[in-house]
Amino acid sequence: MSRSIRIDAVLIQAVIAGALSFAHLHDLAEAAGQTGWKAWAYPVSVDLLLVAVWRRLRTERSKLAWFWFLVALVASLGANIATAGLLDLDHVPAWLRILVAGWPALAFLGGTLLAHTPTDPAPASDRESAPRPVPVVDRPEQPEQPPEIPTPEPAPALPQAPASAVPPKTSAPAVPPALVDHARKLATEHRTRTGTDIDTATLRARLGVPEDLAGAIVAQLA
Repeated sequence: MSRSIRIDAVLIQAVIAGALSFAHLHDLAEAAGQTGWKAWAYPVSVDLLLVAVWRRLRTERSKLAWFWFLVALVASLGANIATAGLLDLDHVPAWLRILVAGWPALAFLGGTLLAHTPTDPAPASDRESAPRPVPVVDRPEQPEQPPEIPTPEPAPALPQAPASAVPPKTSAPAVPPALVDHARKLATEHRTRTGTDIDTATLRARLGVPEDLAGAIVAQLA
């Protein structure tokens, strides 16, 4: 399957600008006394410095990178202007010959500084805002302690009734001696008739007295 070729206007413009700038630098170097392969090495040197500056600017916008970018831009732009008819290439001034002759050393210095100068560290504000790592301290493992069993609280003491609230024990009722004698006769009669001692219920019925009084009389008859 064939791939369609898309024409990029920016790419074409870059190729044209690079070719013209390359030719202008070659013509200026040749007019300044650099003949043969040396005249072709000058545009290569300028373009390599621009590439080194561009790679540095992609990672860091430092003053050093901007300085060498301006140096390479002046070299390229100056060659384009000088070869536009403003300068007599048959009679190049001495100061221009000096600049062209000293360019290789200047370009080598710029490329070396760009390649070997470390990048600037992060700003102080960024370092201060970055979270600091928390140091990890190794602590010996402690044995697990058994859970504490809560102590049951004592039950509240029941309020004791005052001594005055306790009903006093009732004392045995007083029995008249005459009633005791009469009850003894009835008990003797009952034993003679039945052969058993008279009980409290029978004595109470015979005498017609309360139960507690009958019990007291039976206790005295025993």
